[in-house]
Amino acid sequence: MTLSTSYPSNVVVVSNSSDNPFAIDVAYAMGQHEDIADIISMKHFMNSEFCPRFISDEADFDNIGRKLEGKSVIIVSTTSHVQSRQELAMTNFIIARAAKENGAERVILVEPDLFYSAQDRGPDKDLGKTSFERDVKDIKKFDGQPFTAKLYAQMLKFSGVDTVMTIHNHSDSVQHIFNEVFDGDFHNLIPYEIYAHYLLNSDILSYGEDGEGLVLCAPDKGARDFVKQMYNTLGLKKAKFIMLDKERTAERKVEITLHKESENTFEGLDGASIVLFDDMVRTGSTIIKSCQFLKQINPERMVFAVSHFYASNEGRERMAHPALGEILTLNTLPTILNRDEQGRLRKKIVVLKVEKWLAQELCNILGLPQAHEQNPYKIDMSSKNPRFKRKIWHSEELEELNKLGM
Repeated sequence: MTLSTSYPSNVVVVSNSSDNPFAIDVAYAMGQHEDIADIISMKHFMNSEFCPRFISDEADFDNIGRKLEGKSVIIVSTTSHVQSRQELAMTNFIIARAAKENGAERVILVEPDLFYSAQDRGPDKDLGKTSFERDVKDIKKFDGQPFTAKLYAQMLKFSGVDTVMTIHNHSDSVQHIFNEVFDGDFHNLIPYEIYAHYLLNSDILSYGEDGEGLVLCAPDKGARDFVKQMYNTLGLKKAKFIMLDKERTAERKVEITLHKESENTFEGLDGASIVLFDDMVRTGSTIIKSCQFLKQINPERMVFAVSHFYASNEGRERMAHPALGEILTLNTLPTILNRDEQGRLRKKIVVLKVEKWLAQELCNILGLPQAHEQNPYKIDMSSKNPRFKRKIWHSEELEELNKLGM
């Protein structure tokens, strides 16, 4: 089903890879059924240099350089096994420049997991705006390194990108610099409603009508605002909210405690269902340490909800730990759908596919007419998951499927 009531001829959706399924689904949801490979040619010279070409009528000599005049070009950028992030970033720059030099009125980059966000400040107090006072220890961590997030924002702007859309970027510094570079035309979408709808309508957790026996957990202070908003979005007044604290004792070692500012203690939480929220997971060490720490509550079930699931082989092995019951994630990193790659972790993973949600937000930004959907996402899980019902289903089918006990 498409969201756009009629495909707008002044919008073109492409990607930094002509066979990117994520980009194809975003385009389809917006009503563009033309194959991306028929819109842009990903041309490479013999010396390996990239030179894309927006495909035009070869017999048209009257509109040279004006193929995209008055159009909005959307570049959907996700990670790939074939190309590195560095290669994909450079591809974004060149496609954006090609769009602008051929008349595009507006170029929008949709990058669900924003590149270079990890390097969100530099070796000077003025290189990065943080929510905390930077001390010499924090500044020293970046000694000799670049403030790459700022460079990436500036290069995107210089290349011709006018608007950037991403999902759940956690860094205050990155958000500040992108808002500054793009004059506020930076959109950091937070999936509160998507998570809330799935948690409230699926059987992933058990709790009372008003949230009795449900605990929402922030694994550190940095996640508190997000989890607090999740708490408000769920609207379960008897649910509890706890916050943990982590101290990094070595590069890959952390110690977990209950944060002194936590709204609730562990008192009365025995046998509860716990859902931990975070923006990203890489090695999985912190989340598993947190789950092991929370075991003292003797929870009925432990679920980890994370927007960006990126993990090494070591991380996937670690997250197979029995302390963690299930993982709820988005497909911002589309490789999460590769079950060979997930290995035995696939029995724990539920993927919420958000291409339609992004398409809806793009329609809002561009002021396009659309058939608005209340819960624009799909659910995918492996048949190895004990809660498996069938291959893929739409969000609106959740309640019906659960009633049938499928």
